[in-house]
Parts: sequence; structure tokens; C-alpha cells
Amino acid sequence: MDAETEEFDVIVLGLGPGGEEVAGSLAEAGLAVAGVEAGLVGGECPYWGCVPSKMMIRAADLLAEGRRIPGMSGEASISPDWAPVARRIREEATDDWDDKAAADRFIGKGGTLVRGRGKLTGPREVLVGGARVLRARRGVVVATGSQAAVPPIPGLHGTPYWTNHQAIEAERMPESLIVLGGGAVGAELAQVYARFGARVTVIEAAGSLLPQEEPEAGELIAKVFGGEGVTVRTGTAVTRVDHHGSAFTVMTEGGSHRAERLLVATGRRTDLPALGVGAAGLDESARAIEVDDHMRAADGVWAVGDVTGKGNFTHMATYQAKIALADILGKPGPTAAYHAVPRVTFTDPEVGAVGLTERQAREQGLDVRVAVTPLSARGWIARSEGFVKLVADGNVLAGATCAGPSGGEVLGLLTLAVHARIPVERLRSMIYAYPTFHRAVEDALAGLG
Repeated sequence: MDAETEEFDVIVLGLGPGGEEVAGSLAEAGLAVAGVEAGLVGGECPYWGCVPSKMMIRAADLLAEGRRIPGMSGEASISPDWAPVARRIREEATDDWDDKAAADRFIGKGGTLVRGRGKLTGPREVLVGGARVLRARRGVVVATGSQAAVPPIPGLHGTPYWTNHQAIEAERMPESLIVLGGGAVGAELAQVYARFGARVTVIEAAGSLLPQEEPEAGELIAKVFGGEGVTVRTGTAVTRVDHHGSAFTVMTEGGSHRAERLLVATGRRTDLPALGVGAAGLDESARAIEVDDHMRAADGVWAVGDVTGKGNFTHMATYQAKIALADILGKPGPTAAYHAVPRVTFTDPEVGAVGLTERQAREQGLDVRVAVTPLSARGWIARSEGFVKLVADGNVLAGATCAGPSGGEVLGLLTLAVHARIPVERLRSMIYAYPTFHRAVEDALAGLG
């Protein structure tokens, strides 16, 4: 072995939520662990994803609540100010995008932090920065997450467009914003920016907003956006982007749109060739790394998080991390199951969903029964729109959606029902508190027939 090669028990490529969980826990268990990270320790979630975006959403929701006062409880005058939001994100959430606290936490557990971009050069070997060779006695865990996917639209490359990173880091509210992509990230950020005074247009190529969710969810959010002054263009393909001076022009088949800023929120991607997964016997042409129910991808290789293609969620990465951790340590533990994956779009109203959509259930040939009901009395009391939709496979729920105030919290009940495959009759026998938002679940169960 040459002097430049370093040996460890396990090498973890990527220290986002999943990688950090695996690497830190293995180090605490007494293994020699190298954590390789090209960006910030902690990954997307604490610096540009879950935490700062929800701070923005919380601030925007407060503005919306203030605007609901007239006609309900008096009068109110609302003056949006982006400065305290930007300051809170910079100072409280991200430490000015400094990962010292997270890095020190990992090192304090006994891990070795290796800064740089890692590439597999064998099942148990990683090259970092083109010069530093790391070898693992037990294996390598790939937890490199995903990056913003930027479509090859003519004229887009080379312009100062935003991804979610720049949208989160912004210290000034633009006068106008075009959002390419009406999925969860695009919808959340569009509503935030609109509530703080920007003129916002959302352009989505699919036929509805939130195209991965039930169509009723996309229709509801589009209606709400319309009421808040957000222009929505669905079923619309972008043909070209131009940037001149201080403005973007986005051309579509039906016309053009002009704004100060352009946010590209068209999904996420992984780059398997750049990771060198072929050197470990994996398919570099695949969209994701295929893993078994113990998160094994090959002999001496595990993978967790976005790179596995099971859902770009922090909770998925940490769920898979615990399974991989048990397997690496040779401890008993549950195997991975994905029939009840929960997800929440934190718009207002929130859209919480779990399991299969109606379309997915029918495509799988299940014994599909469907019921949709609006929010019950609590929705009327709060003057809030929303619904509960249940998708049953015979006598158990295969999927569910709850859209409305605290939709992500109501989702807990439905996630448990799908996860545990609780019979519909058993769910009907429960007592549902009145008047709550979750009581709409009882109404939907009755509608299943």
C-alpha cells in the first residue's frame, strides 16, 4: 500500500441527512469512519431545503393570516418586510451557510471529515479530489443526494437564473418572478414570494400543479394561487429563455412572460457517472442506484437517500440510513418498505399525501375504491378550503391525501393506516373528535361504500 492511501472501516460518500446519520452512528459505535463531503456537512435540508424554506413559509403564512382578519375579527394593515426573514435564515438557520457546528459534531463522534468530491474507483475504494485515496475494510455508503435538474431550454444556459439555493439566499424581494415548475418546491416558493409582494407566474409543463399528486390537489392550489394573484400556466412548454439587462423573458407556445428573476424548480437529478459507480459494478446509465431491502447495492456498497430513487425526502434518507446502519453493524432490524411513504407540500393550504395516488393504484391493477370529501365543519368555521381523498385496495387503504390547514399533521393518522394496513372497517369504528380537521377522514371513510 502506498503512503497516500488511507484505510478506514467504512467510507461514507456524502454527509447530508442520511450520510450524516450513518457516518456519525458508525463512528459512535467505534468504527473508523471517513465522511467525504464536497459541500456543507448536513446537506441540502438545513441550508437550502427543509429548515430555511419553512422559515420563509411561516413568515408568509403570518402575512396571509393578517390579511384574513377583515370580515372575521376586525381590521388589519399588513406591510411585508423581507429583511427579517432573510436575516433569520442567515443567522439562525444556516450560520451564514457555515457548517462548522455540523462538522465539529461529526468529528466529535470520532469520524474523519474529508473535504472534497469523492469518486468510486472500486467497490471499497474512493478517490477524493483526484489525489487522495481512501480504502474501506467493510465498505462504502453512497449518500450523495441530488442536485437541481436544469432543463436544456434554448437560451437558459449562461443566464443568472435561480435554483432553490438562490431563492433561499435572496436578501431582497424582486418585483417579479417566473417559476419554472409547479411541483412542491416551485409551488411553495411561488406562494412565499407572492405573499411578500412579488408578481409571480408559475409555468408547469404538466396539466396541473403538483403533477405527482392527486389532480384535486393541483386544482385546489391553482384556485388558491389565482385568489392570491399568482398567474398559473399549466400544460405549457417553454421554448426559449432570454435575459437582457435586468429582466428575463420566457417564451412559450402561447406567448411570453417577463420578470426580474427566474426560478428553475423542475426537479432533481443524480449523476451516477460522476460518482464512478461503474467501478463498483453498478449501472452508471441508470437514473438511481438500485438497492435491496437492506440498502445493499453491491458487495461492499450500500446506498441511502435521493441517490436510491425512492423519494427525495429527508425522512426517506434517515429511514434508509437506519436500515443500512443495522446491516453494516450486523444487527437485526426491519427491512425497507415503501408502500406508505409520506410527503407534504407546505403550501397554504398544505397538501399531505401518503402511498399511492388513484392513478398509480389503477395502473397497478388494484381493487380500487375511492372517496373524496371536503373538509368538515372545521373547514367551514375557519373559512378554509381543502379535502380528504382516500384510495382503498379492497379493504385497506393504499393511499390518501389530506389538503387543508395542517394537512401535513392530519396526514399522521392516514400514514399509520396505510403503513399498518388497518382494515377500513377498523378505521370506521374509531371515534373522531369534533370539530377537527381530521374528522373529514371519517366522512371520507363513509364514502368508500
